[in-house]
Amino acid sequence: MFFQTLENMAGTLVEAAEYFANNLDKLSDAATFSKDMKELESKCDAYTHTIYTELNKTFITPIEREDILALITSLDDVMDGIEASASRFEMYHIQEPDEYIRLFADNLVRSSHQIKKAIGLLTQKKLLAMREPCIALNELENQADDLLRVCIKTLFANVTDPLEVIKRKEIYERLEATTDCCEDVANTLESIIMRNS
Repeated sequence: MFFQTLENMAGTLVEAAEYFANNLDKLSDAATFSKDMKELESKCDAYTHTIYTELNKTFITPIEREDILALITSLDDVMDGIEASASRFEMYHIQEPDEYIRLFADNLVRSSHQIKKAIGLLTQKKLLAMREPCIALNELENQADDLLRVCIKTLFANVTDPLEVIKRKEIYERLEATTDCCEDVANTLESIIMRNS
């Protein structure tokens, strides 16, 4: 039950990241974009609630309770970050994504697939094999750090409208913070590997 719900959460993350990346060209309807992302976030929240309910009813769990709680919290943080980023386009009336937003979106798609792969391996009890997607997640987060430095430097060099600078900078930082959340998932999985292998 726990593993199936975790897999469902990871699948929803992939769905959200891909929806985010694939719909950046349709930001003229930012309200729909934001609403659809909110629905995916609600779906993820429902899985979180399911796991909390099961934890309250189950005496013996497949892995430590605190590991399950840390994992659902970190997965939920990724989903919240993607949804919060999507909502900013509507709030700030941004209809044109730039190349940096697209690169962050691509990073999040790749990160979500690595998370899904790692959760699948956890379900199969292939703990040591989980190291590979965890390392990939750390590398993707490092790439996002580098990207943030580049895009903020470019933003301040090329954009003169202070409001536009504030809006773009906040979106870049929120997207980068979401990749930090992906790395938190990897760190939680690493601690599960250490405790159980």
